[in-house]
Amino acid sequence: MIGHSTHLTNMPIDHSTKPEEGKESQMTTELDCRGLACPAPVLQTKELIEREHPEMIKVMVDNEAARQNVSRFLGSLGFEVSSVREGNDFGVTGEKPKGTASCEIGVEEKADPEEKRIMVMIATDRMGYGDDELGRNLMVNFIKTLKEMGEELWRLIFVNNGVKLTIEGSEVLPVLKEYEEAGLHILVCGTCLTYFDLLDKKQVGETTNMLDIVTAMQLADKVINI
Repeated sequence: MIGHSTHLTNMPIDHSTKPEEGKESQMTTELDCRGLACPAPVLQTKELIEREHPEMIKVMVDNEAARQNVSRFLGSLGFEVSSVREGNDFGVTGEKPKGTASCEIGVEEKADPEEKRIMVMIATDRMGYGDDELGRNLMVNFIKTLKEMGEELWRLIFVNNGVKLTIEGSEVLPVLKEYEEAGLHILVCGTCLTYFDLLDKKQVGETTNMLDIVTAMQLADKVINI
């Protein structure tokens, strides 16, 4: 990434404390993603795993959204994930369970080839231009009516001002929670939540990054932008 340097090292785990008896030492691959904007931490983690296939990886990040995104990405590859705060930063560690094959980055397959996937991306908390109150009412009605898409509604993604619909006090929060409980995958942009200082107020959905969003666009049969 322009303007940032990424530090990659292969070094033994620090055993300044006595290791558990009978537990073998593993090599940890370290990746320094502090100072990098979304989705760089996830992208660089992905590139490192594809290139080196590490048994254990530690990624340093400097914000909560990146911690959540890297943790979820490693978990999706089968790593056992833990994270700790280190001063103002976070260390996210992923360890591949013993006896498992190399973690491969795959593509989500359709259970039914005839299945249709619709992705709806909402970038605002109101619909259209003109009267703001009318726009907010229209958005509420739109979200409440999304259930009419049935099982074809595959992803619901919130970015920019749309993330405000997922926080405490949102008029559509009960509806979104109902959708999520029914199995709808809801993604909420972590960079956007951080920008509006709303990360700790999100009440529904998974914190996501641009890699997840672009991948969802590739996999969807139809993308609806609001």
